[in-house]
Amino acid sequence: MSTKIEVGGDNWTQAHLELYQRTNGAEGHFVDFSRVGASAETPCLILKTTGRKSGEAKLLPLIYGKDGDRFVIVASKGGAPKHPAWYLNLDANPEVGFQVGPKKYKGKASTATGAERERLFKLMAGVFPPYNAYQAKTDREIPVVVLEPQAEVASL
Repeated sequence: MSTKIEVGGDNWTQAHLELYQRTNGAEGHFVDFSRVGASAETPCLILKTTGRKSGEAKLLPLIYGKDGDRFVIVASKGGAPKHPAWYLNLDANPEVGFQVGPKKYKGKASTATGAERERLFKLMAGVFPPYNAYQAKTDREIPVVVLEPQAEVASL
């Protein structure tokens, strides 16, 4: 069942994160992004990175896709000219935590390149079609990140 979150509203990503955590992924795992041209059942995970400057844990909800046992996320930042801070954090430290529904993992993040990046970007544009418009409006190649679970854990 999709969670109704006012996408684009004030502090909507923080509200999404808090709902996901409070319900242990029972709510917030699937979000209605139909008003922005995506599915009413768009899958979301919680990513935990380590701040490259602060060293502090950073949590945020992100849309994901599946590629076998791996999870795929996109560092689009809505097509902005610069990469999102979370991507810079995981580029500096690829050891991450992430939660998918009620399951929590520690894992490793890597940036897809070449043909794999192209294949995974198409996969993710199928999950969230606005990624195509985001790529068209920026000169940077939007990174596609693969999250490989290493172990299931009790908490992020």
